[in-house]
Amino acid sequence: MAGRITPAAGRYGGRPAAERQAERRTRFLEAGLDLFGAGPGYRATRITDVCRAAGLSSRQFYEEFHTLEDLLAELHLYVNDVAQQAVLGVLPQVRHLEPIERCSRLFRAYAAGATADPRHTRIAFVEIIGVSPRLDRQRLDRRARWIAFLCEQLDDAADRGEIPARDFRVTAAAFIGAINGLMHDWAVGWVDATLDQIVDELLLMLLGRLQVPGEAGPA
Repeated sequence: MAGRITPAAGRYGGRPAAERQAERRTRFLEAGLDLFGAGPGYRATRITDVCRAAGLSSRQFYEEFHTLEDLLAELHLYVNDVAQQAVLGVLPQVRHLEPIERCSRLFRAYAAGATADPRHTRIAFVEIIGVSPRLDRQRLDRRARWIAFLCEQLDDAADRGEIPARDFRVTAAAFIGAINGLMHDWAVGWVDATLDQIVDELLLMLLGRLQVPGEAGPA
């Protein structure tokens, strides 16, 4: 069934239609988070599986989403927003720090936000890959935002004279690409390491590019 059914308006059982609709949408999102993020995964899940897990009907599903891909798309944005909020939450606390410590704190906040719920990690770094051109564009758009954010932090440090000024776009793109690749391999079990080891390795890559040539790295 394609398309979207217009939900009924008015009140039912004393509850406004908008409130009932928001609750249904949340139940579908929670079901998708479990099925896509914990198993069996997006490609092995059907709309009937989501409806069963949510305790709702397929008609109600189509009131909220056109396709199963729409559900995955919304969850991908949601898990990215969780990680983004984790970073923005510590940003005011680290603005005064020197760049190596600032970048370390920001990235550790990101890693904590992206991996606190293993379902988020799976959706952000595994399930979204190769689904469709549309989701590839969405994924790359979010990657571009992270690249821009990192460039802003490095440009700010350069403006303060804390690191040499240069074009940081390649460094930022390489670092964000490394995050996505390594986190994917870690999430699917191809890399046998703890999260702390993954975070430390990625930070070494980034912080090494912030050193002035000939200057010793962080202890």
